[in-house]
Order: sequence, then structure tokens, then C-alpha cells
Amino acid sequence: QVQLVESGGGLVQPGGSLTLSCQASRDIYSFYDMGWYRQVPGKRREMLSVILRGGMTEIANSVKGRFIIGGDNSKNTLTLAMDNLKPEDTAVYYCNARRADNPTESYWGQGTQVTVSS
Repeated sequence: QVQLVESGGGLVQPGGSLTLSCQASRDIYSFYDMGWYRQVPGKRREMLSVILRGGMTEIANSVKGRFIIGGDNSKNTLTLAMDNLKPEDTAVYYCNARRADNPTESYWGQGTQVTVSS
């Protein structure tokens, strides 16, 4: 059973920075891809950025230029560096990993709360 554990969330002022981490129970490049999503109550979960097995990345327009995804397979860790945070970035942030043998199935972490407020 794959486990994903997020950390690094918290309260930050507008314009501030946070880096989220996702500790996976195995090599992050053993998956089809891994990514970060977020969800606000009452809204659909939103894809922010993914990193594919080959290292290519995709990023949503809503966070492009502010968020950067990274992977360290020596530590089985996925990160999301977030800069210039805005109140509308407030959400629960989730780590996701899609199975290499069946990308229609995926694993999710428990989520970490990010609150951007003065």
C-alpha cells in the first residue's frame, strides 16, 4: 500500500512563501506521475502541477510563475515551492500519485491546510 504524507502547510501573509513536501513510501519516479492539487470547500479539486516519470512538468495557468514543483527521488519526496501567495490560494493541498500500471487509479495524501491571510 502506497502512503503519501504531506507537510509544510500553515498560515502565511499575502505575498509570503511556503514550501510543501510530500513524503512517499517509495521512489517517486516509480509512478506514472505525481502532482499537487488543492481544494476549497464546495469546489472541485484543482490540479496545480504534476511531474512525470521522465521529469517533465506541467503547471496550471492559475499558479504559473508563482509555484514550482520539484522531486527528490533520493528522499522519495515531492515538493511544491509557493511564492507570492494570495488569499485565493487558501485551500487544502493534496499530493497525488498515479499508478504506473493503471494511471486511471491513484493515491492521495491526507492533505495539508494552507491559509493566506493578514
